[in-house]
Amino acid sequence: MTDQSPPRFPPDFLFGTATAAYQIEGAAREGGRGPSIWDTYSRTPGKVARGESGDVACDHYHRYEEDVALLKELGVDTYRFSIAWPRVIPDGAGEVNPEGLAFYGGLVDALREAGIEPVATLYHWDLPQALEDGGGWRVRSTAHHFAAYARVVADHLGDRVERWITLNEPHCTAFVGHAVGRHAPGTREGTPALAVAQHLLLAHGLAARELRASAAEHGRKAEVGITLNPDRLLPATDSAEDAAAVDRAETLHNRVWLDPLLRGVYPDNEEETWGPMADGGYREPEDLSIIAQPLDFLGLNFYRPIRLRDAPIPEGPDRTAVDIGVEEVPIEGVRHTTMGWPVVPSSFTDLLVDLHRRYPELPPIHITENGSAEPDEPGPDGVVHDTDRIDYLRDHLGALSDAIAAGVDVRGYFVWSLLDNFEWAYGYERRFGIVSVDYETLTRTPKDSYHWYRDLVREHKRRRATTT
Repeated sequence: MTDQSPPRFPPDFLFGTATAAYQIEGAAREGGRGPSIWDTYSRTPGKVARGESGDVACDHYHRYEEDVALLKELGVDTYRFSIAWPRVIPDGAGEVNPEGLAFYGGLVDALREAGIEPVATLYHWDLPQALEDGGGWRVRSTAHHFAAYARVVADHLGDRVERWITLNEPHCTAFVGHAVGRHAPGTREGTPALAVAQHLLLAHGLAARELRASAAEHGRKAEVGITLNPDRLLPATDSAEDAAAVDRAETLHNRVWLDPLLRGVYPDNEEETWGPMADGGYREPEDLSIIAQPLDFLGLNFYRPIRLRDAPIPEGPDRTAVDIGVEEVPIEGVRHTTMGWPVVPSSFTDLLVDLHRRYPELPPIHITENGSAEPDEPGPDGVVHDTDRIDYLRDHLGALSDAIAAGVDVRGYFVWSLLDNFEWAYGYERRFGIVSVDYETLTRTPKDSYHWYRDLVREHKRRRATTT
């Protein structure tokens, strides 16, 4: 923990919080929603802790008005949510589900009535299962289906939503889902996982075009961005071998996305990183021009740094896209969250400043996720007194303020997450929320961190009012 006082930000800086559809909505078989890859994955024995799923989650589908009331009391400027593709187009392509569109329309209307700007993420990992059955993100057609889905949503909600995020953390979709196997669809692949990465980038570019075309045709405004989770990667030693390992990891974690999006080029060390896997025939000549659409903003998610050392590169047919000859080394001497992630706030500053230095092309940044999972236990009063989470948020906001002072153009910050929720392969045992959820009764109870964040936002708005 550092300075106890909350940091200050520019008057026009936006504060918000964030959630994702599969993690909170529930109603997995209601309202015309089709199955997603996460429905399939979570119902596969051994994939998710204790066999849990997002079937009910926080039941946000039925309780969104209660959750919007929590947001209103919190006082945030903006709220980032995701739209479930299979709730809007159950099979991923073809027939549109009017009940799904009506649900999101109701949510957006409630947010606007509460004075909260909605920020819609079109893809937070819940690919319609019907598309996965046809090859999923490994095949190019999925990118075009995603663009068609983006157009449907934009035509319906674009009169009330101005800020759009195409994809959330494509790194997790491509590599955690298709190479590590810890996320849906749960496979361990080489070249196909790299094809997934390419098609996700293509999907972003095609969707950005559709979002802007819809806005132009209807005389609306649209700001379009993408959310990445670039990592602050540190070498375990000063050796040349560990430096080379970090260079390969920079491509796997960061450059595979940032170089095409911001510069319209592919990383120049793909062969050193992936060897023969990188030459998979999944690219077409026009792809880069589609991918490198101008970004109105870049969303960044950050939680912790990673320390790496050189390791042997496995060879043979079982090599996956994450087998690049690196091994994670624990960061000792710091606190760790219940995710096992080291808490090093200064690495947040370092990452942002380094990206600013490496990529002069960076658009304005919004921190679209930052937060911590903690061992939350209610006190005798029934409230979670989560001082560790408050310290985490205060210190990372301080680190963010330092990055802004160093010249990084950051316009907003979203706490992850509003609610305790389904934490993917960990089920319900890891809690990130600033609002506690009793999964038996679905009762919501604000934690101390909720009240701390509310007070920070109120003070920011008070200062904003005195300078405008």
